[in-house]
Amino acid sequence: MHVLSIPTWIIHISSVIEWIIAIWLIWTYGELTRNRNWWALSLAMLPALVSAMCACTWHYFDNAESLEWLVTLQATMTLVGNITLWAAAFLIWRSTKSTNTVALQPIKSKQ
Repeated sequence: MHVLSIPTWIIHISSVIEWIIAIWLIWTYGELTRNRNWWALSLAMLPALVSAMCACTWHYFDNAESLEWLVTLQATMTLVGNITLWAAAFLIWRSTKSTNTVALQPIKSKQ
């Protein structure tokens, strides 16, 4: 099946399917918790999915020179995906910080 071996194709395709399922599960978790930051994470995962689909498409067509622009698009989507995933993770982290912080008091030693 074109340039990649059958086991490699299985890994590529199953990884794309797993990513789609992860996006759906994270979106569902956001709905259940009513936390929109999880929705942001699921949307932030889309550029990485596009990147993976670019790679699969390019390999499917035997790494054709006419489709070499897919390599550039894949690299760009990987960069964009890494940035959006970082931003979404930051939003989730920020949403978990307590607004009612208590000042820590030093422990007094008994002497």
